[in-house]
Parts: sequence; structure tokens; C-alpha cells
Amino acid sequence: MEQIKQYIDQHRDRFMDELFELLRFPSVSADPKYKDSVLKTADYVAEKLRQAGADKVEICPTAGYPIVYGEKMIDPSKPTVLVYGHYDVQPPDPLELWVTPPFEPTVRDGKIYARGACDDKGQFYMHVKAFELMMQTGTLACNVKFMIEGEEEVGSSNLGIFVKENKEKLKADIVLISDTSMISMENPSLETGLRGLSYLEVEVTGPNRDLHSGVYGGAVANPATILAKMIASLHDENNHITIPGFYDDVVELTADEKTALNSAPYSEEEYKKDLGVEELWGEKGYSTFERTGTRPTLEVNGVWGGYIGEGAKTVLPSKANAKISMRLVPNQTSEKITQLFTDHFLKIAPKNVKVKVTPHHGGEPVVTPTDSVAYKAAQKAITESFGKEPIPTRGGGSIPIVALFEAELGIKTVLMGFGLDSDALHSPNEKYDIYNYYKGIETLPLFHKYFAELSK
Repeated sequence: MEQIKQYIDQHRDRFMDELFELLRFPSVSADPKYKDSVLKTADYVAEKLRQAGADKVEICPTAGYPIVYGEKMIDPSKPTVLVYGHYDVQPPDPLELWVTPPFEPTVRDGKIYARGACDDKGQFYMHVKAFELMMQTGTLACNVKFMIEGEEEVGSSNLGIFVKENKEKLKADIVLISDTSMISMENPSLETGLRGLSYLEVEVTGPNRDLHSGVYGGAVANPATILAKMIASLHDENNHITIPGFYDDVVELTADEKTALNSAPYSEEEYKKDLGVEELWGEKGYSTFERTGTRPTLEVNGVWGGYIGEGAKTVLPSKANAKISMRLVPNQTSEKITQLFTDHFLKIAPKNVKVKVTPHHGGEPVVTPTDSVAYKAAQKAITESFGKEPIPTRGGGSIPIVALFEAELGIKTVLMGFGLDSDALHSPNEKYDIYNYYKGIETLPLFHKYFAELSK
């Protein structure tokens, strides 16, 4: 540990400068106008892997954005760790809500503010610097492979093809991912599962053109009103999702699992204060931890239609749209839930409008074993670094590649994230604590050390 801390202290400023340079690339995979920047980001990541000591560094083309691959094979008899991360980021909109520009990283109160600071540039780059540290100090205990993609924020569809076509290249004993969060730095945790995802778009069409709301209002169905009513009907008075069959495959927690999950430190008042809300909302009969980690949800991610510009324009819109995501839990599948939603949404549409449902992407829920060598190695690493054993938790987000790794490569994943739920992922003013960044670089070499020792 002393050797690790000494190396970090010696290179602290450079580690921060390199991360800032990475964060300045507006690598938004969802918007084609950022294409050149996304490609330049891949080049930067590849170069930093080379400088850190990786061999066979490649920028692997796909039908979309490329995958950066690199490896260091020190001994075929030693275990191999496959590090996964993503260099693409969410769109920065709405720009006016950022205190400082999203692609000009800024430090305030010990936190780095920038799009991608936590999700996932700051977190995957910890692995690059931890790898450099192990190479330079002669302490690399495992073979390491890196696979850093550029389409995670848009569903990773081309990564699935890459994995299927490169099984030998990606052969490993465990996948290590830092794209998740901890409860806090005072209460470190390890996520033992992730929810799946079904993401789709709905369109409600009424008249064949926008109409004058004075001339036609009251005689023609307003698609925006109909859409609002349809969306509202998707939850009942207990905030239970009303789609028939939606909960059929849900695996309920055992009493012991509920007790363990809810034993994590939690203050509802602090939770509400952080979010600026007076009351919490959710499925009746479940705690916050259960609602956000072990229960399926349905959320509206965006709604639009009619006139939304400055001033007034009294129209009855021809169309109204919404984007909707559903988080899934074991044993739900994205394919089945997408179909259930589609069938239900079409069925509840009144005859005075036409409805179209367009699926975008999905991913499957996963649960990682807590009795594996890799989990125990992560547990020991965090305990040594933080001085406290990590609490097992369930993550509310989705990383579709985790289920794909298990299906295609036959290997499990360790979710070793150092972010916080309060880091404003996907929101304006995304942040990542400087302390967390360096703590990750400090802890990850310990994982490799213990994974190698426990694998013998």
C-alpha cells in the first residue's frame, strides 16, 4: 500500500491533467454532430493505454463508433482480468443549467464538474492509471485486457457483435467494471446486481396537421392530452405499473435479502434534501433501496409536441411524443417487457388517435455472485484501502454488456465503482470527487493482487 500511495503522490498532478484532457472531448455518441470528437476520444484512449504499458493496442472499427482494445499478458498461468469501460458520454443538454461549461472540467469544493466526469471517463481512466502504476512499480499480478467502447450511452449494439466475433481475444477469468457507485466514501459498498432496461419511444397522432386551437379545440382530440392520459394510466394509485403481465417474472427478495439490503446507512431526510424534494414517490410497500435496486420501474424520459418556443402560439398539435424507459429485475427480459408494453399501449389508445411504439434498445438484469474469488478479492481490496468492509448493494442502473459477457464469454463480472449516486449522472453539473478518483487508483491494484493470490 505504501508503494501505491507513493506513486500516486508523485504523479498526482499528471493524473489529473490527463483526466481533464480526456474530459474536454465532447464524445456524445447519441448526436452525429459530435462524431469527430468521439473518434478523437478513441485515439486519445488508445495512446494513453500504450503509454501506460499495454501491448497490442488497437482501435477496432464497428458499424458505429470504434472499440479501443489493449492487453498486457505477463504469464499465461496467471489469471486474466478484462477491464470494461466506455469513453462516450450523455448529451450535455440543457446547457443553460450548467454552472460551468460541460466540456471544460472545473474543480469546485474538491469535485470535478464535467460531462463524463463520473460516467464513465473518470472511472475507466482510474484503471488506466492503476495499470500504469502496476507496470512502473513491477507489481502487476494478473494479465490485463482493456475493452473501452464508444456506444454504451446508446445501447452498445455493436459491442455485442464485437464480443461474439472476438471470443478468443477477449478470453478472461473475470470482467472488472467501474461504472457504478458506492453508498459513500465513509460507507464503501460493492454492487451485486444491476437492473435491465427496455427503452422505447411512443408517438400519438391526431389530425393531419397542427390546428388552430380556437377553431378546432373541443372538437378534435389533442394528441398531447391523449398522450398525457395514456402515460398517467401506466401507474395506479399505489404507483404499481398497470401493464398486464408486467410483474409475472419478478423474483421477490427473501426476508433475509430484504434485511441485508436495508441495513445500509440511509437518511430519508438527507436523501430528500439532496434532491430538493418534499416527499419521495414510489411503489407502495417498498423501501427506497428496494425501489431503486430490486423493483422494476417505468419512467418517462422526455415528452414533446406542439409549440414549445418563445411566446405563444395557440395550436392543437398534430402529434405528441414521449421517450420511456423501464428498468427490469431478475427474471424479466427486455424482449418480453417491450412486447407487453407495446401491446398494452396500443390497446389503451382511443380511436380518435393513431399510436406508434418504436423500441430503441434494451439490456438484461444481472446478479453477480458474492461467493466468487473475484468478489472476495474486491472485498479484500476495498477493506484494505478504506479500512472498512464494503456493504453489498444492488444497482438501479443498467449495463447491458454484463449479461452479454456472461452469455457469450461465460464469465462473471465484478462491479467495483467509485462514484456516488449524488454525482448527477445524465444531468447538468455532473461531478466526480477528486478523492474518489485517486481512491480508485489506489484500490484497483489491490484487487489485481488479491485476485491473483486467491486464484491459486
